[in-house]
Amino acid sequence: MKFINFTVVRFAILLVLGILAAHYFPISYFLLKTLLFLFCLTSILWLISRNQLIQPVYFGIVTYLCFFAIGYFTYQLRLPHFQRNHFSHIAIDDTRELIQIKVLQSLKPDRFNNKYFAQIQALNGKPTTGKILLNISKDSLTKILISDEILLVYGSITGLPEPLNPHQFDYSKYMKSQGVYGQLRISEKEILQTIQGSKTIFGTAQNLRAQIVEKLKKSKLETNERAIVQALILGEKKDIDKNLYEEYAAAGAVHILAVSGLHVAILYAILAFFFQPLKRWKYGIFLHSILVVLLLWTFAVLSGLSPSVTRAVTMFSFFAFAQLSNRRSNGINTLFLSLLTLLIINPLWLFQVGFQLSYLAVFFILWLHPILYKIGYSKNLIIRKIWGYTSVTLCAQIGVLPLSLYYFHQFPGLFIITNIVVLPFLTILMCGGLLIVFLAVLDSLPGWLSEIYNTMIETLNGFIHWIAIQEDFLFKEIHFSSLKVLATYLLLSSLVLLVRKINYFRFAASLLSVSVLIAVFIYDEFKNSSSHLMIFHKSGNTLIGHTHGRKMTLFRNDFALNAVDSYPIKSYRTAMNIKNYSEANLPGIFRYEEKNILVLDSLSVFPKQGKIHTVILTKSPRVNLVRLIDSLKPNLIVADGNNYYSYKKRWEKTCQIKKLPFFDTAEQGAFLIE
Repeated sequence: MKFINFTVVRFAILLVLGILAAHYFPISYFLLKTLLFLFCLTSILWLISRNQLIQPVYFGIVTYLCFFAIGYFTYQLRLPHFQRNHFSHIAIDDTRELIQIKVLQSLKPDRFNNKYFAQIQALNGKPTTGKILLNISKDSLTKILISDEILLVYGSITGLPEPLNPHQFDYSKYMKSQGVYGQLRISEKEILQTIQGSKTIFGTAQNLRAQIVEKLKKSKLETNERAIVQALILGEKKDIDKNLYEEYAAAGAVHILAVSGLHVAILYAILAFFFQPLKRWKYGIFLHSILVVLLLWTFAVLSGLSPSVTRAVTMFSFFAFAQLSNRRSNGINTLFLSLLTLLIINPLWLFQVGFQLSYLAVFFILWLHPILYKIGYSKNLIIRKIWGYTSVTLCAQIGVLPLSLYYFHQFPGLFIITNIVVLPFLTILMCGGLLIVFLAVLDSLPGWLSEIYNTMIETLNGFIHWIAIQEDFLFKEIHFSSLKVLATYLLLSSLVLLVRKINYFRFAASLLSVSVLIAVFIYDEFKNSSSHLMIFHKSGNTLIGHTHGRKMTLFRNDFALNAVDSYPIKSYRTAMNIKNYSEANLPGIFRYEEKNILVLDSLSVFPKQGKIHTVILTKSPRVNLVRLIDSLKPNLIVADGNNYYSYKKRWEKTCQIKKLPFFDTAEQGAFLIE
């Protein structure tokens, strides 16, 4: 292996640890003072020891701590708490105000709204900052907004919705990883004024991408095929059919629908080949590298600067710089140098799934591939090429598997077959797609070329569909906790180190990592062995689940709903590792853990006396709640998602008068009874 600069690796790791510490253990301005102190101390130590051939150990320790502090501080600066003009310090929930915003990026719309990322510029005339999610109702606005447009609107900034059920996708957390801490819902009549703001590079790229998409819509490309072209070349996934996307995910090929390092590598090879004649000139190698890097960054900006693309282009830029300066380079050096650079620029990327998967895949390819490639090496050229594709795919899949199981809870068993077929085909698709886009922009795309490309994409989609329907090879609903992720990566690392060099210490470390993984599995089993009753929130339905260990009984009143494979039960079952599942009719009254629980539905029938611990109101019963409370003296009233809003507000007021706890699942989420 070529020279690895472990100093860069350590700096990047310390930076990551600093960001994680800031995320999980935030503190106030104390770190700023610490950062300044460490910087001054490092400068003094450097001045003292700069003429020494070997630096003292305390110089290295303080330098590493300085990078830890930089990671901590750069993350803290991104939080609203440390931005004095952030809208969260000024805006008041449910208070309508004059808001000036600048459109940053258009997003995939939902059924009712067009969605955008926008930057707050002023609130009631006062300069304000902060990024929000802008929702504009579809039925009120026919014009699609473009990037860099400035709007003056009259509305109220509200918080992002928190998950109402356990183990549900946390949309609020996802948006915060994008730097978004609020949302604005308006209609066209609430847009008072619209002007074109100053153009930015990113905004210009977004608008250019939208224009290219419009050009492609006028071509003879079919809808699904055009959506694939947009995803491959432009990073535009909004038009991909949901079922088609799920088939790509089931086949283990979803990575080709998102512009990633693979696409950048193919584009790099195309550009390097195209500009190869420039190297014949005296300074042609410099011009060659500069043109390739500039075009790669142009492609990255045009495709939306996703974390995986930015990582890949940054790495190629460092490689090009190393070649021009005749410096020794190593893939792992470049990988960690790009990690260090990008996280200093935007530490929030660390918490984005695409960023994590991209770096893990490349790291394991660089680290594990040389070993795996030697194992299956063949003198036969065809076998060697096939094994090359296969080994790269295996390394990438091994690297991302634990994290993929944690986030997506499924594993495509035929991913090797998919990638062996798709990866060589992808180069042809990229070349053809670039040509299609170029000709479409010039309004010179011939119909015969569109038909040929349609046929190619149809063939690819047909193969993906065939792989996806092999359901016996798609393993779903796999429970994988965060502790299992850490323990699995510990085991993988120790095994790779053992294979590289077998000795007593590494063998013992491997055995220890196996023990840790087994202990984590035992702990997860023990943690999920308790018994509890959960009143889920689902609009228009009543769902009460009794969980005991890995067994669950769901009490419900609407058996027309496929609850087991739908929200919120599916994600709950997977997270709790539930294997035995059954359903039963919702009882009117039952006993749980020495507590009598009454379920009162639209019939409004309840016993005249007796001791009831919890009353669950469902189907909007017309009940005299005062009489019920006086008769049964419950400890708690719970209203689930199957009730009218006006009824719940009336019940809440009654409980306030009676000084009785009232729980509304629509506002407070699912209710747990242990």
